[in-house]
Amino acid sequence: QVQLVESGGGLVQAGGSLRLSCAASGRTFSNYAMGWFRQAPGKEREFVAAISWSGSRTYYADSVKGRFTISRDNTKNTVYLQMNSLKPEDTAVYYCAASSNSTRFYTPRTGPGYDSWGQGTQVTVSS
Repeated sequence: QVQLVESGGGLVQAGGSLRLSCAASGRTFSNYAMGWFRQAPGKEREFVAAISWSGSRTYYADSVKGRFTISRDNTKNTVYLQMNSLKPEDTAVYYCAASSNSTRFYTPRTGPGYDSWGQGTQVTVSS
């Protein structure tokens, strides 16, 4: 497994932007697909975005497509989530996750596909 630490959460007004970072340590970062998930109060955890080993393929939930961008820097063992045009419904705890079940050609897009998780970072969007 890898150890993951998220940062960059906070309070922002609707329409604003935030960039989340997730620093990984412990194993070969470039051999893990990475994902972002979120959980709002009283709701189940949901998929937000995922990125392949090399970063060449990205996947998004429909609710964030066109507003959020996932990226990774394998030289820094870090994955990012740039969030633009934020809405109050984006308010949640955001979790970074790493998948040892991934391959060069397979990037999971559901929670069970990931086996290392960060502690989460709160994002609050005010209206």
